[in-house]
Amino acid sequence: MSESKRISNLYQSIYNGEPWLEVTLANTLKNVSAEQAYRKINPNLNTIWEIVNHLIQWRRSILKRVQGETITAPDHNYFVPVLDPSEAAWEQSLQSLAKSQESWNTFFEDFNDDDLSKIYANNNHTYYEHIHGIIQHDVYHLGQIVILKKLL
Repeated sequence: MSESKRISNLYQSIYNGEPWLEVTLANTLKNVSAEQAYRKINPNLNTIWEIVNHLIQWRRSILKRVQGETITAPDHNYFVPVLDPSEAAWEQSLQSLAKSQESWNTFFEDFNDDDLSKIYANNNHTYYEHIHGIIQHDVYHLGQIVILKKLL
């Protein structure tokens, strides 16, 4: 099995498979209502919804980077307030998260392992580091979502 296929399997398992850590994004977010996702547990913490939107934007950004685009993260680091707290808007965020997973799955279908050593010019990190970084980023925030969900 190629390295990119192993990485793809790892990333997919964290979204909705059977990862070693035993929790997934899809299952953790299942049955979370818009009201729960929007609820501010503490003024110093992000909401579940803000974290989900942050994940989506970082997933898109890193995917664009490893596809050759030069991307600069905004000062707000993709943490922005949710302006529409409706169930429809929450469902749209969940669909966007699923779509970002599909985009990564499609990316890995044709990815050449030789490209893992390519360097991203803005920060001199390899594509390998970016791809593993976004996986680590997802897991980090998944942990936050799990804790916030328990506090609801």
